[in-house]
Amino acid sequence: MRHIQRRIALLALPALVGSILVATGPAGADPTGPSAATSRSQPEDRESVRLVQVRLTGADMLDKVAAAGFDLEHGLRRVPTGIEGEAVVTAEQVTELTAMGVEVLADDAGFAWSDQADGGIGVDAAGARAVQPSNHQATVRIARADWFTTKGQGFLYVEARTTEGQQADPIVGMQVENDSGKGTPFGFARTMSRFVDSGQYMFHRNLFKLDTRPTRIQVTSSTGGVTTGVVSNWLENAPPPLTANPSYKSDFVDGYKHPQQLYSRAKEIARQYPDIAEIVYLPNQTNGYQRKAQAQLGGTGQAAVVVTSAAWGHEGGNDITVEFVDRPDANLPLAVEVTGKAVRVLLATDAAGAPASTATQVADALRTRSAGLIDRAHPYRTNEGSGIVAPTAGPVALTDFLDQKRVGAPEGEVPRGPATIPVLRIGKHRDGKKPGVLIQAQDHAREWVPATTSLESAERLVHNYRSDRETKKIVENTDIFFILSNNPDGANYSFYNFASQRKNMTNHCPDASADPAQRNSWGVDLNRNYRVGSGHDGYAGGSTNCVSGTYQGPEELSEPESKNIIWLVEKYSNIKFMMSVHSNGGQLFWQPGAYIADGRITTPRPPLGDEAFYWQSAARILSQVKAHRETVVTPENVGGSSDVLYSSAGNVREDLYYTYGIYAFGWEVGGSVYNPATGDWQGGSFQPEWTGNPELVSGHAETMEYANGIMEMFRVAADWGKDKKDPTSRLIPGDGKYRGPVDVRFETSEPATIYYTTDGSRPTLESPRYAATEFREPGQVFHVTETTTFRWFSIDSAGNIEKNYDPTKKDKRNNYRTATITIAKK
Repeated sequence: MRHIQRRIALLALPALVGSILVATGPAGADPTGPSAATSRSQPEDRESVRLVQVRLTGADMLDKVAAAGFDLEHGLRRVPTGIEGEAVVTAEQVTELTAMGVEVLADDAGFAWSDQADGGIGVDAAGARAVQPSNHQATVRIARADWFTTKGQGFLYVEARTTEGQQADPIVGMQVENDSGKGTPFGFARTMSRFVDSGQYMFHRNLFKLDTRPTRIQVTSSTGGVTTGVVSNWLENAPPPLTANPSYKSDFVDGYKHPQQLYSRAKEIARQYPDIAEIVYLPNQTNGYQRKAQAQLGGTGQAAVVVTSAAWGHEGGNDITVEFVDRPDANLPLAVEVTGKAVRVLLATDAAGAPASTATQVADALRTRSAGLIDRAHPYRTNEGSGIVAPTAGPVALTDFLDQKRVGAPEGEVPRGPATIPVLRIGKHRDGKKPGVLIQAQDHAREWVPATTSLESAERLVHNYRSDRETKKIVENTDIFFILSNNPDGANYSFYNFASQRKNMTNHCPDASADPAQRNSWGVDLNRNYRVGSGHDGYAGGSTNCVSGTYQGPEELSEPESKNIIWLVEKYSNIKFMMSVHSNGGQLFWQPGAYIADGRITTPRPPLGDEAFYWQSAARILSQVKAHRETVVTPENVGGSSDVLYSSAGNVREDLYYTYGIYAFGWEVGGSVYNPATGDWQGGSFQPEWTGNPELVSGHAETMEYANGIMEMFRVAADWGKDKKDPTSRLIPGDGKYRGPVDVRFETSEPATIYYTTDGSRPTLESPRYAATEFREPGQVFHVTETTTFRWFSIDSAGNIEKNYDPTKKDKRNNYRTATITIAKK
């Protein structure tokens, strides 16, 4: 039976019962949940905003700060003391952050992994080489030990876990040593850093420089556990299969592109190459690059009034004026006069002839008596509006603030109103029979490199189709969908008005957050607006505060941009791969991507076979990134996003994987690049200088190297579509008689999920799944204490089933795998 289609269910893995004991990781946590703030100061204008380096104690503080409306998303990284990153803030907000417990760092005060040997925890050399207990008894396990080189420097990255890691008093320490090649002794002791997230112990880890590649490492716990492991290579140094062709064409993008340029080029590609390209228009128009016109009269005190037009600014709102008029007579009532687009509020007077109208009264009059010109009028933020309104010096013009062009923005007026997003579809056979790949760029407006990276990949496909054999294979064996900018409204706002804009431009804010000084904080984070593991269901990382950088929207799929993605994958069910391209963290993510903070309960982890396929694909993709200028995305930044960084509730990856079975990646392009001149890792930015330093921070270099990675993802999808080979698997050790209890495990010939039984029944898709020992670790080890028969089958990522076994129906062949572990009786 070939290619069984599997949809990922939101179910816990079945527990193994009977005589087989499964080693598990530590349990228990002491999490603290996020708190939300309802009101805080916002950037008053773009000139006052700056980036500062900050350090937070952990994911719980990150949630609190994001819920309070601070813009901290992306560029974040885990360090042993918490989380570091950049905040987009004003000077006033720096004070607010400090009051919340956030440490504001000097520019050169960021964390760096120690690469110096030290005395560690004083492990006796003889004791460190003692015989280890069997796997099910081990208190220390090595999850991974990876070697890589970049710019001539070698690095070793180690993750290890202790079953006593949750212990906090005293905190369990771990030390790593390495040899200097085959047959050499262990040495160079280093203390590893303990990683705790949302109160839950994750693992210990370290990244440090080495000049010689080790073959083995040794990890020792302060509680006495010791284990050794083999060092593996992280990423290949092979030449790229595509760009190695001397006639291969690349480097098509000459600078950053705003949405109009991206969409225009997509349509032109479809016109130029009709045999392999077309445009698919998404059905839900965006809410538009448009704003209501506003004015704030009377400062910020109790007498202040915020006025918003009923019409969009470009449709007449910008023509409205409001004037507060003083009258000399006593005891006059409040009145409103409207002449064309001019609104005059005739202020009430008291017995002495002085103005007597409060801000609340004036706001009520504007809403009800302005002949429909004013849509919203209210006191400033959370004020009660009890102050007496003063007359204005004359008419005050309302504006949507979109006519002020940011310095350095490209030429040309931005189209107002809703936008229809075109999807560039490339493939020789666009009939739904080839595996589809969705590339979605620029969910977040300020991330300019993902758009140029995606456009560069599209250009390479059409320009090399007829001249390059590998490109021809991609185009003829895949069906590729490019959304070059999924957030055109926000992207235009980033280009023309406020460079740090993250969200779309939809204003869901109530009156308390709707004054024009907060306009740069309005919008919905499109990558928090989906249905699986969402903030609406209690998962961490999405905010209910409308001015937060991670505002999740009023409900799931509230935004047309997110609705469009669901429409696309449902209409084109052949889409089996997806990459949501972001910047600038230098990470490659998949599931699980979100967790409930109380207990750190993640969305279900992918089956071990899917997890292995993700890792295999990541190694291929990132090796091609490295091929351009030796940029390495380190293994600590690869894996389930909630495991290596933080929880991001309601992200698109979770919805597409769990709902539709799509292999969905999240990619943070850019990030840190090793600088051999200083010996440090240099970080990037959302909009690095296009030319920049070609060896370090450069928008052009990032575009080229990450386009390499996207092209390799297309090859992964093409290989997946052509895969008709059954996987094979075995139980190690297999059939046989053993004098006492024995540890056994499964092994597969390729990434594959194993379903097994030990109770004599035939294995089906409802049987227990072979799982990892712990997340980011290999498969579990079974400690067999009495005679047991294993029956099992394996399914690879493409749906091929071992030995052509059909688990959905019974037949006489029963051609599943079987092995009996016979334990001799004493």
